Amino acid sequence: MIDVRAVRRHFGRAANTYEAAAALQREVEARLLESLAFAKAKPKVLLDLGAGTGRASAALKKRWPKAEVIALDAALPMLVAARANQGWLRKFSRVAGDARALPLGEGAVDLLFSNLCLQWCPDLPAVLDEFRRVLRPGALLLFSTFGPDTLRELRAAFATVDDAPHVSRFPDLPVIGDALLAAGFRDPVVDIDTITTTYVDARALMRELKALGATNAASGRPGGLGGRRRIDAACAAYEAHRIDGRLPATWEIITAMAFAPEPGQPRRAREGGEIASFDVAKLRGSRVRRDD
Repeated sequence: MIDVRAVRRHFGRAANTYEAAAALQREVEARLLESLAFAKAKPKVLLDLGAGTGRASAALKKRWPKAEVIALDAALPMLVAARANQGWLRKFSRVAGDARALPLGEGAVDLLFSNLCLQWCPDLPAVLDEFRRVLRPGALLLFSTFGPDTLRELRAAFATVDDAPHVSRFPDLPVIGDALLAAGFRDPVVDIDTITTTYVDARALMRELKALGATNAASGRPGGLGGRRRIDAACAAYEAHRIDGRLPATWEIITAMAFAPEPGQPRRAREGGEIASFDVAKLRGSRVRRDD
């Protein structure tokens, strides 16, 4: 289970170092932005969830300058840093909020974009329910997230030291696909890719993770990375993965695209069965009882 307070704290501390360390995040973001071509109409309101320092928000505003772009993040220092990516004539709104309780009205959003954020959300079904609530029918949902194979080398290295969770675990592709269907999203397309980055040693990777704010946020994690001796032992174990003088780190990237359903589209209840919601005004011949 992910500790949301730890996530907020880690990313808040990394607000001033994130940009310099986020090469992988920018690469995934660029790929995800290419999929905006699937938007069926010019959106009026766009939400960039987990906006961080606002690079994607700025790109969305540049693509649709007349649209309202909302950069939402749980870490307030990240939103403060996002001001640097604002243009004089292409400003976007910066809002602090939780993905599980979005501060937006029902059907208020025409396009929801989220790059490498959902892996830090402990309750994916609840988040997708919120996405469905704020998206208008037919609106595009586009997101990327890390899969369970991410940082497998680092996880294996620490597994030789102790049984504590030193690397966060993330949901796999079938879980994400099933969650989209359960929430009632239409035409979901879920894909997976792997990116490998390399480092001079394991400590260089750990320093990058700290600069990104992407350090271990699992509940029950040990303090820090577990003490100097355990870090030394894990670094020594990581050496078994060295190739051509460099240490690899695997990043499993899951991308998903889907469209928000009509209000009456059923969703699967967590305990089984389906739940359908209807606009009473659209039910012909219905009678609404009012108790005065």
